Amino acid sequence: MDTDTERVAHHGRQIAYRRSDRGGDGPPVLFVHGSGGSGGVWTSQVRLADRFPVVSLDLSGHGESEDVDAESGYETLSAYVDDVVAVAEETGARTLVGNSLGGAVALLTALNRDLQLDGLVLAGTGAKLAVLDDLLRWLDEDFGRVVDFLHQPDRLFHDPVDRYVEISRQVMYETGREVTRRDFRSAHVFDERDRLSDVDVRSLAVVGEYDKLTPPRYHEYLAEHVPDCELAVIEDAAHLAMLERPEGFNAALAAFLDQ
Repeated sequence: MDTDTERVAHHGRQIAYRRSDRGGDGPPVLFVHGSGGSGGVWTSQVRLADRFPVVSLDLSGHGESEDVDAESGYETLSAYVDDVVAVAEETGARTLVGNSLGGAVALLTALNRDLQLDGLVLAGTGAKLAVLDDLLRWLDEDFGRVVDFLHQPDRLFHDPVDRYVEISRQVMYETGREVTRRDFRSAHVFDERDRLSDVDVRSLAVVGEYDKLTPPRYHEYLAEHVPDCELAVIEDAAHLAMLERPEGFNAALAAFLDQ
């Protein structure tokens, strides 16, 4: 298997992405991470690279990607959409898979950009992503409290392996308070409920059974209001179902892509 870190330049910044390919003949699938994270959260989806090339990017300011000078809100979301479009065009990706804020970015890409897509997977996300007032305040005052809060049961993980919790916490600290704060404040203003009927690509809403951050009802709403959208619930998982229960997540994704 080849797994390479590559970069694409756009709008004056370099965006890092990784491509894994075991010879699968399907079009590449592009995976987009959430707030405070990086493309490494999709490490278990590399197992699907014998069916199609798996591409995961680091959004601006995350992982190995250069940052962008953007105000939180739709200015940041638009910059992240630019990242996704640049990597998708560079790699030929035809399906977007986004988690949490990455799901918002994937949805905006499908709605706002002229990018040819075969599929859209919205994982642990919603059409509106309001953030708790306490969490927004802690992002200003006590970043450690934010990290601790997110790693309590049924938020990022339901019943996690200690190693995953340690890695997740480390990645969030490496991303840092300023970028993570920008992410959450951008998520807080995101609301595309009145445009879901405009989504013209086959879609899948997939959620962990115990996800308290973006609960199953968010995904039921997506399935009801996006014209061609299925719903999949991953048992014994929370917000990062693709990492916590990769077998179930990958099976749901593969079944969707096989149709």
